[in-house]
Amino acid sequence: MTARLYALLMRGLSLFLPLWLRRRARAGKEDARRLSERYGRTERKRPKGKLIWMHGASVGETTMMLPLIHRLLETPGRSVLVTSGTVTSAELMAKKLPKRAFHQYVPFDAPQMVARFLAHWRPDLAVWAESEIWPNLVLQTDKAGIPMALINGRMGAHSIEGWAKRETFAKQVFGCFDRILPADAQTAQGLSQFVDAPLSSVGNLKYDAPTLSFNAAERGALKSHIGDRPVWVAASVHAEEMDVFIDAQKEIGKDALLVLVPRHPGDAASRMLLGAHPSLSFAQRSKPQTPTAETDIYLCDTLGEMGLAYALGDVAVVGGSFSPELMGHNPLEPVRLSVPTLTGPHYTSFEEVYAPYLQAGAIKVVEDGGHLAQIVKTMLTDTQTRTEMTKRASAIAAKMSGSLDITHRALEELL
Repeated sequence: MTARLYALLMRGLSLFLPLWLRRRARAGKEDARRLSERYGRTERKRPKGKLIWMHGASVGETTMMLPLIHRLLETPGRSVLVTSGTVTSAELMAKKLPKRAFHQYVPFDAPQMVARFLAHWRPDLAVWAESEIWPNLVLQTDKAGIPMALINGRMGAHSIEGWAKRETFAKQVFGCFDRILPADAQTAQGLSQFVDAPLSSVGNLKYDAPTLSFNAAERGALKSHIGDRPVWVAASVHAEEMDVFIDAQKEIGKDALLVLVPRHPGDAASRMLLGAHPSLSFAQRSKPQTPTAETDIYLCDTLGEMGLAYALGDVAVVGGSFSPELMGHNPLEPVRLSVPTLTGPHYTSFEEVYAPYLQAGAIKVVEDGGHLAQIVKTMLTDTQTRTEMTKRASAIAAKMSGSLDITHRALEELL
């Protein structure tokens, strides 16, 4: 693979883009009203002054960038364009972005669409988050003379090996970045070979993310409806692991309420739960329905309320960790809310984040789904263990911050 061959390939694939986008729109995976943005077109005008373009794949990456966006906008005369590729992230950014920041869908990575996007927006700085690298966007941004940074760089061994098999192409792409700030040692070591210079980890920006907010009055009202039962939360749950949590709740029974938060709130798999388990009593937040003392599962299928879900819990289990294909999700959200946290055995995407917490006994691993119910029941009745876990977790979180300041300084230098 070379840059020229990749460009030709994507130009050819773009012929099928209308059909692909229409299919995705029918499935709810694209916003039918904004498909033009995928072609690099938009009716929105470029704001005056300096424009910082920041790209993240989906909800996790764009949310992680929010504190940095606020920092960058402290300087007058700046605006921030955030791009991503999912409907969920677009909806969340519409709620979360501050003034002078706005969202667009990332264009398809074909040369003509990238050129149209860059000609319209003319950013003064391009910032890429974590691991989603679109080669034509990177190469053409560099060719346009726009400074570029890769922040919170995170790549697993499989991704690094994939790039290494196309070393010449990898060097062309990663050589475009003026700054690369890896989030962990594995990424630093892996990307060093593509830029012919040693890179060092600056830490994960997610350590510096603010505590998730929630409406305290809403939490109080829900707690009143739930009654005296303890609550366990299963968050960022994917379709392929739903049964693990459902089976655990069937075993736990009315002794506790399960607050179940799907990874994708609009996922049909979560809605199918309502009819697939007639022996269980559900309440669905999007209806809206209120849980009672008899409810088995409270399905929190709304957007932007993860803080409220975690705040209801006496114990939290981070999903995406009971299937080897998923590789885990960020455990720091429940940790910051002082909720004792568990994970399944598959968390390789966040292995470095988990490491100090696991070593200190601040987070516990459930080795397989069959043991989940018993471990949750034990945790819910063991107040001392929960208190010790949250104290240890809070101490570790305080020590691990600092990457936000480093990243902000690096971007200011490029600006």
